[in-house]
Amino acid sequence: MELMQWLTGTNAGEFLLTMLVSMVPVIELRGGIPFGVAAGLPVWMACVAAMLGNMIPVPFIIVYIRRVFRWLRSRLPRFNHVLDRLERKAHLKGRTVKKYQFLGLAILVAIPLPGTGAWTGALVAAFLDMRLKKAVPWIALGIVVAGILVSVLTFGIASLI
Repeated sequence: MELMQWLTGTNAGEFLLTMLVSMVPVIELRGGIPFGVAAGLPVWMACVAAMLGNMIPVPFIIVYIRRVFRWLRSRLPRFNHVLDRLERKAHLKGRTVKKYQFLGLAILVAIPLPGTGAWTGALVAAFLDMRLKKAVPWIALGIVVAGILVSVLTFGIASLI
């Protein structure tokens, strides 16, 4: 069976594709769950795939993002303004997280709106020097809450169509 046929014609392929879509920054599970449902997955399966996919980049972001930013600044200085904007965003969101600590991190990730989510939460955790062992479970909790919220919205909208 050809790869594209498998990805679009089987539940396993659609599950994997939904995971991959949910790993993309900005899209994350907010777009992954509706994508999975549109691809033919049941809402619960799209939710699980999106949550898993959204979680995969988190530890890598927390551990490596500062090194990646340093490397980009040294190799591609014309992108410094983009990196500055991302760092400012992380520090602004970090104020709220600092106030409520790890619960604030979970809430930041759980709100399924632009400018929030697992990528932003991981970025904030990295810039606040949160330990990986402490930050990951709270980000995972936020992902589960966001997954449930987006699934309920997706199911409600899908049932209207």
